[in-house]
Amino acid sequence: MINGLDTTFLVEVDILEHPNHQTARSQLVQMTSSGHRFALAPQVLSEYIHVVTDPRRFEKPLSTAQSIDRAVHWWQSTEVTQVFPNAETVSLFKRWMITYHLGRKRILDTMLAATYLSNGVSAILSSNARDYQVFNEIQCIHSANE
Repeated sequence: MINGLDTTFLVEVDILEHPNHQTARSQLVQMTSSGHRFALAPQVLSEYIHVVTDPRRFEKPLSTAQSIDRAVHWWQSTEVTQVFPNAETVSLFKRWMITYHLGRKRILDTMLAATYLSNGVSAILSSNARDYQVFNEIQCIHSANE
């Protein structure tokens, strides 16, 4: 099975001081050893770099150089399939925004869910299950914050 990666999960895995670090790390190891593969969209990487370098979120944020190195590591990992928004993504994004009456705070998660689903990925590893529960076609795995 292939699972889409959300920024929240990557942050949990990589930031030692994150309260869900051990849980996320263990889950990643277990899934990888069980043969799971992961999908990663480029918009996750930009959000990841933004979050892990923020000194208001973490006592010991990563430097920009460290965060870029980690993002590239994720992007080039052998277990990761790189996926991209396409015409189907935009159509699905528009339909969901209108159908579910979603506002500006739901734009990024909706585009990510649409990117994954339009690339054949129907499960997302995230600690924010609420961000995806409106989309019946998407299953959220690992909701450690819920």
